[in-house]
Amino acid sequence: MKTEFNTIQAEVKEDVAVFSMNNPPVNQLSKHFVEDLVQALKAAYEDEDIKALVLTGTDRNFVAGADITQIQGIKDRGTVVERALAFTQFMSSLETGPKPIVAAINGNCLGGGLEIAMACHYRVAARGVNLGQPEVQIGLIPGAGGTQRLPRLMGLRYALEMITIGKPIKSELAHKRGLVDELADAGILIDKAVAAARRFTSGQLNIKARMTRNQHHWIPSAAEKKAMMNFTKAMVAAQSKGYIAPMKAVEAIDKGLSYDMDKDLEREVALFADCAVSDVAENLIGIFLNTRAAGRLARIEGIEPAGIRKVAMLGGGVMGSGIVNLLLKSGCETILWDINEKALEKGVSSVRKTFAFPIKKRKMKQEDLENMLEKQFKTTTDLKDLDGVDLVIEAVVEDMDIKQNIWKALEGICPSHTVFATNTSALPITEMASALSEPGRMIGLHFFNPAHRMMLLEIICAEQTSNQTLATSVAFGRQIKKIPIVVNDGPGFYVSRQLGGLMGGAVYLTADGVDGSAVEQAMINFGMPMGPATLSDLTGIDINYHVNKTFEKRLGERYKVHPLTELVYRTGCYGRKTGAGYMDYSGDTPVPNPKVVDVVKGYLADNGVEPKTIAEQEIIDLMLANAINEAAYMMQEGICDRPQDMDLAMIYGTGFPPYRGGILRYADTWGLSNVLEKLVELEAKYGVHFKPAALIREMVEKDETFYRR
Repeated sequence: MKTEFNTIQAEVKEDVAVFSMNNPPVNQLSKHFVEDLVQALKAAYEDEDIKALVLTGTDRNFVAGADITQIQGIKDRGTVVERALAFTQFMSSLETGPKPIVAAINGNCLGGGLEIAMACHYRVAARGVNLGQPEVQIGLIPGAGGTQRLPRLMGLRYALEMITIGKPIKSELAHKRGLVDELADAGILIDKAVAAARRFTSGQLNIKARMTRNQHHWIPSAAEKKAMMNFTKAMVAAQSKGYIAPMKAVEAIDKGLSYDMDKDLEREVALFADCAVSDVAENLIGIFLNTRAAGRLARIEGIEPAGIRKVAMLGGGVMGSGIVNLLLKSGCETILWDINEKALEKGVSSVRKTFAFPIKKRKMKQEDLENMLEKQFKTTTDLKDLDGVDLVIEAVVEDMDIKQNIWKALEGICPSHTVFATNTSALPITEMASALSEPGRMIGLHFFNPAHRMMLLEIICAEQTSNQTLATSVAFGRQIKKIPIVVNDGPGFYVSRQLGGLMGGAVYLTADGVDGSAVEQAMINFGMPMGPATLSDLTGIDINYHVNKTFEKRLGERYKVHPLTELVYRTGCYGRKTGAGYMDYSGDTPVPNPKVVDVVKGYLADNGVEPKTIAEQEIIDLMLANAINEAAYMMQEGICDRPQDMDLAMIYGTGFPPYRGGILRYADTWGLSNVLEKLVELEAKYGVHFKPAALIREMVEKDETFYRR
């Protein structure tokens, strides 16, 4: 038989053909790859000397899913059905084919990869590899048999969990639950799979009995299934607000699992197509692809980043300790510097606390932490001990003079290749870098609290940041498993200012008589994790006030602090840290703070404003128009010009609902002409704060969108 195909290499071991799938980078099920697989299987089926087959992958992947770019943007449902049905029929041909097929799962086996494995007649998996159906995370459901085969192999409960949540499981757990038939060490995986294949040829295993479609022992009775599905529907509906795929997956399972597998598969394809043509899937697929492309800028293309192996962290506070956690987990040799031994002791204690959760959840052992700290971690109060580091990250007090003095000292200590990074969230980095004789080595690395959990890393270029510094910083972001989003220096950088734009319209509504609780609920219903008042109480009303005053000073009249904001600030109630802000936290349950309530009532009375109720959509329109406008202003100012990065920053940094795609994706869906109309209306009503950005007017005139159509 033929042994060489473009993406598949065959090796014949006596009467067993071992097919190694190799479609870089992750063995995606792209069109040409599937065509190769069809031809390889055909060749093996036609060769009388081949009695059984083994399918395996290469490197770290068995098959890590379908090539989603091939369905991205398709809005014709019929086209989706046609393509998905053809792939489903191919899967069924594996299962019902003339010769037994063993899946040797060497690495990531996800999405369509797991569907291939389940269509095989036996599954041997290497220890520690991931298996899963993550389609719901990009707005889809398994579309090639996953909703029908997975419950047959591991039961309804576990299959529902895997499919509706989308989280992969390790092969050891998959084996325990029945999804995998046998485990093997990586070095003998193929030998084990070949041995399993020969159990078919010797008659020990029967191909028909091993077809997944013929497995019914896990299927519950009608009454049991109804009870479980009713419970699941209620739970999934509550947890998947805004998403359609989880409920579509539940529907596929609920209406399927019959003795007519092919009809069940056709229904699954139809439900898959419903998801695939939805705006939610388009948004989530876009986020997935843009996340992979984050940090890939033309400016640094071809520049080799410097390796980051030894890092100094300045300051062991809440942010610094979280960053140290990341550094240690990524394998970096880490030095924590602070002003005195007492501060260091507190910092080390904070670092240990960041590992408490994984230790509690048994994802890490206490001895592993101790070993890591002993081998990788040092502390010092002497800046001279930082003389050999590749990167310095500073998170000390927000005082420009203090920061500049530290950087001046370090410039005389650290080697010329050392990158100087500040975690400041407010101070201008260009000004900070002016203290250096080589300002090109300074950059902003803005982590978000808690640093060891939040995915976003906002990378801020000062005016003279070098391309080499930027390339190294982006690579470092990936090294510590962050999503690197690059912006330019400016007040609030991108995320803080954009979040202010999203939540900043609330005060205008409150000053117009709209109850604050209505604004809170509208933003939560929109999909935000919290409303503007709750967010202000969490971050600190005083901090937000001073940030807004900075914007007023540096950005002009449009950013003038609202008089009601001034009055709330003067109450001295700054949020949770003072026990009260917009809410009073002194009791078991937060309640409206009487001081702020009185301030608002007094403001409304003084200005002759009556309390009013408006539609929730009106609230959302004002808040989102303000946010879209702020994004356009920042694009005009050169803070960032990549809509996909700006949207990722808000999703990963602030919890903007992913299914909505981001603020600028939302703008395109709403229609920029409608956004402009709303802003003109709001400017007439509330003043210059809502003045439309020139960019929005220009884009409306040219019939443009933020994302290419």
